[in-house]
Amino acid sequence: MIATDIGKLIELARNRTTDGRNALVTAIGNLFEVSERQFSDHELALMNDILKKLLQEVAKPIRIALAEKLAHAKSAPSEVIELLGNDDIEIAMPILIHSEFLTDRALIDIIRQRTKRHRLAVAMRSRLSSGVCDALVEMRERDVIQELLKNHGAQISQATLAYLVDQSAWVDEYQEPLLHRRELSPDLAKRMYAHVSGALRNYILTHFQIDRAELDARLAEATSQALERATAENHIDAAQALADKLAQRNELTYDLIVQTLRRGEVALFEAMISQMTGLPKDLVGRLLYEEEADGFVIVARVCGFDRSTFTTLFLLLQHAHPRDDADDPQQLRRGLELYDRLRPETARKVAARLTINPDFLRALRHRPKNAP
Repeated sequence: MIATDIGKLIELARNRTTDGRNALVTAIGNLFEVSERQFSDHELALMNDILKKLLQEVAKPIRIALAEKLAHAKSAPSEVIELLGNDDIEIAMPILIHSEFLTDRALIDIIRQRTKRHRLAVAMRSRLSSGVCDALVEMRERDVIQELLKNHGAQISQATLAYLVDQSAWVDEYQEPLLHRRELSPDLAKRMYAHVSGALRNYILTHFQIDRAELDARLAEATSQALERATAENHIDAAQALADKLAQRNELTYDLIVQTLRRGEVALFEAMISQMTGLPKDLVGRLLYEEEADGFVIVARVCGFDRSTFTTLFLLLQHAHPRDDADDPQQLRRGLELYDRLRPETARKVAARLTINPDFLRALRHRPKNAP
């Protein structure tokens, strides 16, 4: 900075009124507006300290003006840039879209802690690392993901692209921008062929070196699988409806549950367990068929099964969902030992946590022995 700039800032700093503070921040912002101006590290540190202290004291229009000036600056105080990027969106937007001085760490924090409008602005940046892209996708906001997919300066990893390709089977808006991404591999384009429109299928054929016969075979296979899934889903829905009706009539007994599994009616058995425990069907499926016995022990204790019913169902489950160790007597012994140790009230608490965090049981298994 030249001497006249320093003198002006010192003079403004002596004025401790609101107008004086606003004028000081405006004056510092004006220094950054000159695109070719470069500042020494000492000068940047000085202005960083001044602005950090004053930002919360100055009026919103002053912060907006400052953000617009700093957004395109060739050098800027990084901490102030982060503060402005975390401010209300009217202030943060130019910083989030244009500033070169926001680190990936700062961007990821803003993505996770601020609003959707902040995330939309981040998605518009001219360059985005794969880590920042992953953070945006993790929020699962469709309009943000659409903006990201249209941004060809975004470095989206193959793993994240594969996830979005799978999601595009349900979110049509992802399909076209995905197919126009340069890094989309032929294998991922093949996966999209079965669920996109005729026009996009033609696009895949003309822009990816893929054999048409192979794609048509994939389409036929996908259609067949979709029909099978629909049939299975109808069966599961009917099973749940029957379990709900049995519960309403107070006919959902332990003996009926055992008979149902003995007959091999697994979908109805799972629906009964879901009804009796109040746990979601997908979580019940995970707990019943885990390699470790503790999942079924929790279910049994929540349902209130006695030791005999537990043993019968445990053995029936081993054969309904066979594993390599299905006939290992040690499996039943370990299951009974845990059944005896686990109190019903503890099982209910664990089940409640599992509905919020399905990985809670895995975390318990790997918790250090001396952990509280």
